Amino acid sequence: MATCVPRIKLLTITSLFLLLSLAQTLPAAQTEKPDTPLTLQEAINTGVVKNPKITAVRSRVDASEARVSQARSGFFPRVDISESFNRTNNPMWAFGTKLNQEVISLADFVPARLNDPETINNFVTTLSVTLPVYDRGQIRSGLTQAKLGHEANFQLEDRIRQQVIVDVVVSYTGVLLAQEQLKVVNQTLKTARAHYDMVRSRFQSGLVVKSDMLRAEVRIAELEQERLQVESQVEIARAALNAAMGVEIDSFFHLVTALERVMEAPGSLETWISRSLENRPDLQQMQFQEMIAEEQVTKAKTAHLPGLYLSGTYEINSEDFSETANNYTVGAVMSLNLFSGLGLQSKVHEAMAMLRQTQAMARQLELGVRVETRQAFFMAQSAHKRIGVARAAVAQAEEGLRIVRNRYESGLFTIVNLLDAEVALQQARTNYFRSLHDFKVAMALLNLAAGIIDEDFR
Repeated sequence: MATCVPRIKLLTITSLFLLLSLAQTLPAAQTEKPDTPLTLQEAINTGVVKNPKITAVRSRVDASEARVSQARSGFFPRVDISESFNRTNNPMWAFGTKLNQEVISLADFVPARLNDPETINNFVTTLSVTLPVYDRGQIRSGLTQAKLGHEANFQLEDRIRQQVIVDVVVSYTGVLLAQEQLKVVNQTLKTARAHYDMVRSRFQSGLVVKSDMLRAEVRIAELEQERLQVESQVEIARAALNAAMGVEIDSFFHLVTALERVMEAPGSLETWISRSLENRPDLQQMQFQEMIAEEQVTKAKTAHLPGLYLSGTYEINSEDFSETANNYTVGAVMSLNLFSGLGLQSKVHEAMAMLRQTQAMARQLELGVRVETRQAFFMAQSAHKRIGVARAAVAQAEEGLRIVRNRYESGLFTIVNLLDAEVALQQARTNYFRSLHDFKVAMALLNLAAGIIDEDFR
């Protein structure tokens, strides 16, 4: 028994060592992530290709192109072939079937056989052709509407693409802001710990009371909590960026485009409004919708006109396919509606009402574009001015903290003054990076409002 104790202790120590080693290696393996660099331009290009909104709107464009082909097909003759089978002893149909099969004889004219014919089978193969010569302009109007709808969907695709670009820019900038905020918190935490060391040294020397050291400890604890919150904000912002790009949510990228850049003022409001009215794809889309509504009015009015159609059929009849007989029929049909319960007139009224609605919506959209452009412009202008103010505030807060720290060391200021200076510097740095973020986002929204944003957005 005495010899087993050292072995047991040795095994226990070895097991603990392995568990500690495993505990140290597992978190590192779990937190290790691929470090894929990603520029803003690359993020935009990825979003334009992979975002589900782009896929959906491109499918819509393809569908509208197919509708154009469907509408154009109305100008071509329609050819159908059918095969049918009939078995009857109906006197009229039985006699007619024999005529079609070209097997009629004198015996078939006997009254008894005419009145009570034998059951007869008939296989009918029919080839029919119809061609509209003039269909009151319905096909032409339908084709025009389909083409206009296709062009409208092109404009919608362009607008969705612009919105995806802005979503990527805003999300990318949001990640950069969250990362900068995390840097600010870490830097502030580093400063707070240095101040805590200074306060503790002065407390040990009997120069300050213990409450100063406790206040410094509370400040560090608050910053630790704030850091955890900002870290979660970084992860949320990364997920939003991945969603905007259309990639897996848990993908990890190292953003290499800096938030801070040389930025110019947005210019004049009149120039931006003029760009918006000229370039907005949704305004152009609404113009196509208005043209479609106008064509619908024309289509409804021309429905009162007569229509002319040509038709022809070629028919093969046989009782058992051993012998066949064929015939053909050609003709023309002209139709003119005299009364339909005011249905055609109601369609005209409906089309005119829809046209007025579309025109009102176009006017409303134009007013909304003006407001949207104005709002984005003033947001960009305000953010641009705030950048300079925030940059100066950071320099002032850094100098203020330096002065307060020196005076605290000299016993002239209290711990409250020192902590207030820390908070002021942290807030100034946060405001500076937020102003950079806000200007970047505002410029993206301003370009979106003007309808000129593209993949080369800077």
